[in-house]
Amino acid sequence: MARRRPAIRRSPPRAPRREPRREPRTLLRIAGLPAVSALFATAPERVERLFFDDRMKLAAGSFCALLAEAHKPYRLVKPEELERVAGTVLHGGIVAVAEPRPVPAFDPGEVARWAAENKPLLLLDGVGNPHNLGAIARTAAFFGVKRMVLSDHPGQAMPSDASYRIAEGGLEHVAVYRAAGFADALRRLRRSFRVLGTALEAGRPLPSLAAADRPFALVLGNEETGLPRATLAACDEIVTIGGSGLVQSLNVSVSAGILLCALERLGTAKK
Repeated sequence: MARRRPAIRRSPPRAPRREPRREPRTLLRIAGLPAVSALFATAPERVERLFFDDRMKLAAGSFCALLAEAHKPYRLVKPEELERVAGTVLHGGIVAVAEPRPVPAFDPGEVARWAAENKPLLLLDGVGNPHNLGAIARTAAFFGVKRMVLSDHPGQAMPSDASYRIAEGGLEHVAVYRAAGFADALRRLRRSFRVLGTALEAGRPLPSLAAADRPFALVLGNEETGLPRATLAACDEIVTIGGSGLVQSLNVSVSAGILLCALERLGTAKK
């Protein structure tokens, strides 16, 4: 009688090992020679790729050398391809694809140290147009403002391709922070800064503004609705830029320039 062979137990096939899912990185397209130059001057390690057309070949030479050392790609491309890479015709002939600059959370513990530098602080609450954000950052950098705090307003624009292009390098020189609970953040700022809100009317006239015992923190609001009531209530005082009355208001980026210039003069006078 034949002996029965023992049954061979087969293990179920192993499922293929899955690698941890990597979230896609969100890279910025930083366009225009001023913005790209500022990026390479301050943080060349953030650049992943560089594209440029024939007119920028000479200007891009030093950038290409840095990328070659880092084993990162750069390409001379035709105008139509550069437009596709940039996502706009307003690319200025050169585009760097780069890691965004981090936007850390506002830390109240840093406020006293910021104030000790005796420089204005800029805060935006609901500025929704990325072009305005870029223009304000450019103005802030022009006047030597080191920091800009963005609110948690749902309409607040964050740094983007468009804002970097309009800032023309300003966003590489102005550190950007994000503050949750914005009105409470302003109340904390008042311990070390003179918090100055802005309004279309009924505020203190700008020429009457005097130097304070603390540096100023300037708060600008939404292009259409201005600052929310809770934000206005958290400020030390409100200022209004007077005009002819022929048009209702200024663009928020123009207001930023006028006000920062005034605060710069007050700071100089105080010194």
